Amino acid sequence: MKLFIREQPRAIALATDTHVLILRHSPSVTGGIARGNSSTTSIAEGGAPRCIVEFSPWEGQDMSEYRSLTSQKVQGTLGLVTINGDIFLCIVNGSSHAATVRPGETVQRILSVEFHCLNKSDYDHLLNDQINPFPTDSLDADGHDHGGHKEPTIEHPCLALKKLLSGGSFYYSADFDLTKRLQDRHTEASTVAIESLDAGFLWNTYMIQPLVDFRSRLSDREKEALDQSKILTSAIRGFASTITVPASSSPARSRSQGFPSNMTLISRLSCRRAGTRFNARGIDDDGNVANFVETETIFCTDRLCFSYVQCRGSVPIFWEQSSGLPGQQKITITRSMEATQPAFDKHFEMLSTTYGDVFVVNLLSDEKSSELQITQRYLDHIKWSPLNTEAKSGGDAESSEHVHLKHINYDFHAQTRGPNGYEAASGIRRWIEPAAVAFEYFLTEETQETIQKDGRKVSIVGQNVVLSQAGVFRTNCLDCLDRTNLVQTIVSQMAIEIFLNQQGERSPTSDFWARHGTLWADCGDALSKIYAGTGALKSSFTRSGKMSIAGALADVRKSAQRLYINNFEDKGRQNTIDMLLGRLIGQMPVHLYDPINDWVTAELTRRSEEYSTDEQITIFVGTFNLNGKSYGPEDDLSLWLCPKTEDSLKSPEIVAIAFQEIVELDVQQIMATDPHRLKAWESTVRETLNENARRLGSDEYVMLRGGQLVGASLSVFVKASVLPFIKNVEGAVKKTGMSGMAGNKGAVAIRLEYADTAICLVTAHLAAGFANYEERNQDYRTISNGLRFQRDRSIEDHKTIIWFGDFNYRIGMENERARYLIKKGDLGTLYENDQLNLQMVHGKTFPFYTEKTPTFMPTYKYNLGSDEYDTSEKARIPAWCDRIVTRGDNLRQLYYDTAPLRFSDHRPVYGIFHCTVSVTNQAKKDKISAELYERRRAVVGTHIASQGHESDDESLLGYDSVEPGLPPASSDKRKWWLDNGMPARSSVKPPRSDFVPNPARPSNPFTPTSEPDWVRVDTPNSPPSGAASVASTSSRVSRIESGSVPRKPAPPPTSGDGAPAKPPRPLPQVDGAADDGRAPQHVYLKQTLRKPAPPRPNKPNLLRSESAQSTASTPSMQSTTESRRVVSKEMAPPPALPSRVQGEQTARTMAPQAPPPRTTLRKPTPAAESSPALPPRRTDHALMDEGGGGQELKEWVPLKPQ
Repeated sequence: MKLFIREQPRAIALATDTHVLILRHSPSVTGGIARGNSSTTSIAEGGAPRCIVEFSPWEGQDMSEYRSLTSQKVQGTLGLVTINGDIFLCIVNGSSHAATVRPGETVQRILSVEFHCLNKSDYDHLLNDQINPFPTDSLDADGHDHGGHKEPTIEHPCLALKKLLSGGSFYYSADFDLTKRLQDRHTEASTVAIESLDAGFLWNTYMIQPLVDFRSRLSDREKEALDQSKILTSAIRGFASTITVPASSSPARSRSQGFPSNMTLISRLSCRRAGTRFNARGIDDDGNVANFVETETIFCTDRLCFSYVQCRGSVPIFWEQSSGLPGQQKITITRSMEATQPAFDKHFEMLSTTYGDVFVVNLLSDEKSSELQITQRYLDHIKWSPLNTEAKSGGDAESSEHVHLKHINYDFHAQTRGPNGYEAASGIRRWIEPAAVAFEYFLTEETQETIQKDGRKVSIVGQNVVLSQAGVFRTNCLDCLDRTNLVQTIVSQMAIEIFLNQQGERSPTSDFWARHGTLWADCGDALSKIYAGTGALKSSFTRSGKMSIAGALADVRKSAQRLYINNFEDKGRQNTIDMLLGRLIGQMPVHLYDPINDWVTAELTRRSEEYSTDEQITIFVGTFNLNGKSYGPEDDLSLWLCPKTEDSLKSPEIVAIAFQEIVELDVQQIMATDPHRLKAWESTVRETLNENARRLGSDEYVMLRGGQLVGASLSVFVKASVLPFIKNVEGAVKKTGMSGMAGNKGAVAIRLEYADTAICLVTAHLAAGFANYEERNQDYRTISNGLRFQRDRSIEDHKTIIWFGDFNYRIGMENERARYLIKKGDLGTLYENDQLNLQMVHGKTFPFYTEKTPTFMPTYKYNLGSDEYDTSEKARIPAWCDRIVTRGDNLRQLYYDTAPLRFSDHRPVYGIFHCTVSVTNQAKKDKISAELYERRRAVVGTHIASQGHESDDESLLGYDSVEPGLPPASSDKRKWWLDNGMPARSSVKPPRSDFVPNPARPSNPFTPTSEPDWVRVDTPNSPPSGAASVASTSSRVSRIESGSVPRKPAPPPTSGDGAPAKPPRPLPQVDGAADDGRAPQHVYLKQTLRKPAPPRPNKPNLLRSESAQSTASTPSMQSTTESRRVVSKEMAPPPALPSRVQGEQTARTMAPQAPPPRTTLRKPTPAAESSPALPPRRTDHALMDEGGGGQELKEWVPLKPQ
């Protein structure tokens, strides 16, 4: 396989001996224009990256404009990725053989990849720099560098991805589906069916999916050709290796004497919840767990093949762990048991569907409190799992044998603490051996059959399935690395022993188990490097069966390396992983242009009402500043949490409760978080909500997730019936107190997705103080910009956003005035002076947010236990400190009020909303999409991938009529009324060349008017330029006098004060106008005679450069001036038009009038008598002297150099 490139227009081609795959960048309609050439065209900002793809036989392509891009052999492509608006094609150009599962089934380890930009040539030179990083072109004969300092080259945007993919942890196979275990693919063909790959283990799903979609639209013949070309590459991450077992060490007999056998170990790391050690823990709402690995042990001879699968993964509950020094890595369980159970059940349902029965091996410690709480929650979820319903219903010994989910708690550290060390871990055998026997294993046996074909006997070799594995061991510790790897090695050894015993084979030799241990030790190191950054601990024992001093020292070194990597490098590694998987905000998959698919997408959008519905849910939010009081949980909170409203609003789907100052914010408290007070409040809130639900006969509430930042907390409760609609629940906090070091001020946020609508709930406690509104504004900006969820999601990335909390904005007026208005009930005046209202109006805080006008009294500050405002010595001004602001066009606020709870100096505030969420029926959408595709394919045709050009993609689509008998709908490129070759803009021709559209007609062409459509304009005469000759001027004067050119009206008489009298406005003549009153047909507009441009004025004599003669006073200049004055006087204006015509045309035009003659202010003084003198003024300028004498300025002095 070779890689080619074409410069203009830029395209990259992957070619085999028979076919070629061509990729070209296709700028969007609003995309930027190439700067100088097309190689620097970038994707339009905000537009989806687009490419045109074409797959065709080599013979049918003109490759004369292409050149080879690399001299290395290309193994295939991992797909397309977008980074910073540029599109890159990832190709594999370096690999090594890693494993051979069965004859003809090889696994390659990726060692090198390259990224080639489709829309820019800016990064092409980086390839040459990599080949020769030390150029010698600028060295002279003595070896001195005279080339100057070379500017540092730019870093390739895909450098981090290149390092990740070339790190040796990725594998691919061009022979079989590497994402599936042997049991699931034994009947499949040897070729890779890329559309049926397991997306959970396919790490380049994001990059290869556009090409997979393109393949699915090809014909069967083209699909087969593309598969045989092996251009598309599927990659897994984990480990794959094969060790050859000589016949002398192999415990299984072979058909051929002395034929060796192979032992292979393949570990597939899931990409569903991929990440580094402290960034990916626990489970997500879809049932995916962190560090989930499926490990398959395969042992093959020439007559049989054995396979055994087990898995590992993080404890499947919602928990997190902070990075830091040992002892500071605190574990937090982030959801209640009720809110976790749906995700827990999804996880084990997937395991049960894939593998059968599940046996949980939990290796967490019973002595460490952090691990003990996870174990206890784990056991509680297992107890209530639907897979245990039979045992719970029966309860006898017989039914317990049919439980689909079993578990064992095996404290690894406690069991291996004795003198036997890690060897004592084998004691787990007696606990799991019954299950291992029951689960069995997968076994195929080679068979030979002789048949008659074409009159000849043909021997057919096949694989006969003898046994299938019926269950799986799921092992976990905290990280699922070191302890897990050692125990899984024991489980694998047990499975092989059971297989050999049942097959009547001989006992394995020590050499065989040494090879087995080497494979597992290498696998443990590889998985540990991926997740934690270093090799696995205890690998020395796994490899050799005993723990040496060197192995112990190696474990100490690895632990220190992990500490550094987890604290300083994991964030960057996590970002690179998310980039590879396409999970960063704003990262979009490349759209491979396909006219049929574009049409189907447009039709799906138009018909969205057929598969998606809008549902309305109710959201209740409440905020309460507790003032550090601890006796509130005993009070009745129903006045606040269950206000009197319509019956339809009394049972909201989502309830979000925020507290501030849940503890006293003293010096000791602001640096740490105490969760005990919050748990008491959450329990009280939940009991209140459920008591109200039982009274109404509705579903009870479960706590979805909670978060706390010292004094501020946020707890989200949801009805149990809506849990299936909620997913991707995440929490985040942001400190603002003491410049972000303390938690006395800040925000807690929880985001979730209800169906297809993203909702973000934020509670904030902003800076206090009457005059500190600017600091509060800054706190908002810090939280809004700095608070981040996973995948770099911000608060603004959600469709529905609700902020609620103690914002601390005050009312800007005097205390007495504010209290007087409160007693008077004048809340409008108070709100006009509210700081938050004013700051929002001026756009200085909460931009694009809205707040329902408060109709309740200010909520701060009250005397404890009363409705009287602060009477202490400070006597704070009453204010609306506790607020609710929202953003989202799908929100409608119904209530905004307070509740009379008096044990704090604040009053609790609540808001009730109707939120419109979108719910998609995915099965119905897929069905409609398939129907539309088949319909359009029948209309457009089958071979369209290589047709058309980038700029005319829509022309291939065609249009359908919305109703029979009507033309198809219009777009920005085609109009139904402009079909049959009509131009997009009409050109209306005048009756003759000297006619123009009548400017007097109304701008609206449909307004009734008597004005004609056209008017005639005489050809304009060129004005005299420069020093016009008398002859040319005389000829024009003669034409004026002869009547060929109408004369201007004569200068008006001058009034007594010298000011000209206002003359009647001259009007154009009307062709055909007569005294008989007939309506004119055409109007002739006479072109206004333009006054010649004045010559450039000359400088005064003394301002000129020295010369023998001054041109300002030469006779030639004076004569030229006189001649121009004569010409100006001879050009008399034409006579005025008849009065009737003037009356009709007065409002249309006015010919410019000649200015009246000006008198000379002072006679010119000879240059010898006065110095300096200005040159004579010019008569053809409105400000010049008509008499030609000029003026004398006595104030002028000679300009002398300083």
